[in-house]
Amino acid sequence: MFKRKEIENTTMVNSDIQETNLIISGTKLLGDIVTDNNIHIEGEIHGNITCKGLVIIGSSGRVKGNVNCLTCEIHGKIDGELKVEDLLTLKETSRIHGNIETLKLKIEEGSFFEGTCKMSSALPDMREVSQLELNEE
Repeated sequence: MFKRKEIENTTMVNSDIQETNLIISGTKLLGDIVTDNNIHIEGEIHGNITCKGLVIIGSSGRVKGNVNCLTCEIHGKIDGELKVEDLLTLKETSRIHGNIETLKLKIEEGSFFEGTCKMSSALPDMREVSQLELNEE
């Protein structure tokens, strides 16, 4: 009656791709976020973000708090400290009020940044930072 579908022994294309958390426009979140996966923010966050992957602050995204992550791309606004282990990209619509610490920095014409910037050769590994934060709770 039912036939068993044979599956070839292949790896899935998405197996190495991290899933992405999405905070959509119109959403306001109060509190800290700790995630192993990427996060894309189009809403408003009042709290700190710790991420082992990519953080994208979209054009409608607003963050009032500190951001610690592996890589970051900002189109929106951040009021707080940024610590990025690898590459921080400030897009032309970005507005940053706070200090930056990163390994690599890419700034597009039109972006706004008010604060200090420290280019660091090696920031703490985010896997260790988020594990420490989880252990403190």
